[in-house]
Amino acid sequence: MNFIKTLFAIEKTPRKGLMALEWVVLVYMVLTLLMVFFTFTKLANPEAMIWGRIRIGVITAALWLVYRLVPCRFTKLTRVVTQLYLLSWWYPDTYELNRILPNLDHVFAQAEQSVFGFQPALVFCDAMPSPWFSELMDMGYASYFPMILAVTLFYFFCRYAEFERASFVLIAAFFIYYVVFVALPVTGPQYYYPAVGMEKIAMGVFPNVGDYFNLHSERLTSPGYANGIFYQLVEHAHDAGERPTAAFPSSHVGISTVIMLLAWHSGNRRLLLCLLPFFVLMCFSTVYIMAHYAIDAFAGLITGAMLYFGLMWVSGRYLR
Repeated sequence: MNFIKTLFAIEKTPRKGLMALEWVVLVYMVLTLLMVFFTFTKLANPEAMIWGRIRIGVITAALWLVYRLVPCRFTKLTRVVTQLYLLSWWYPDTYELNRILPNLDHVFAQAEQSVFGFQPALVFCDAMPSPWFSELMDMGYASYFPMILAVTLFYFFCRYAEFERASFVLIAAFFIYYVVFVALPVTGPQYYYPAVGMEKIAMGVFPNVGDYFNLHSERLTSPGYANGIFYQLVEHAHDAGERPTAAFPSSHVGISTVIMLLAWHSGNRRLLLCLLPFFVLMCFSTVYIMAHYAIDAFAGLITGAMLYFGLMWVSGRYLR
């Protein structure tokens, strides 16, 4: 009963305006809306993109109003979780914007070849084909959203004083990655390899496909044990929301790095240690299932750490 009372207790000093994370959403919305207007005739679904943004704006305003009427922890949590859920709409939207630009996968595949002398995404799954290893990799990849939810809820229930700050860092990191994805059209091995042919990839030949992905979105199915539970989860998730976009840097690795650093910041060692195995698996699985080049994963580690410390500094200095 005390828990329920705390959850719905009216806050003594409720925030009157939007939360920082909601301002991040609105800024990204306005910036990309301007892009839609300036490239309207080149886009495949500009009307749907505009109306989608209007709906998200209305949802954000409605949730703010509900909180103003009932300013309690539950309504604040609803505002945050809703914006996290809406990320599933924003992610494929990056494809609608970046597919009008020339694809850059040939640059990144060549860089991968220069660094390693081969394509790790092509070799990794062939070197470790066993069902148990495949399921381990898919489990790591499928743990992405549970990790995000776990840390968000931990801050809400156990570190409420920093809940808004942690939520801001997490959602701002997502939208900074989305800005990069819009400007940098890289699809990753699962789209680029079948587009140019596996024979050429194996020979180290990486042709420029130009605007091929403006009209094509065929991808390789994930390698590994096709009858596995986690394999099916990953494939269903890809079928539902994956697009030829967002390869460099790996936001899965980057956001997972932010999550781990937030867990470290919380001071809860048990939380950090529970998440650590899934984080390690995540870093390897993005390459194993051919979602990313290895350099994408390394870039995700570096940019994730940079975003965490940068956004924590901003939130500590300006948002308290």
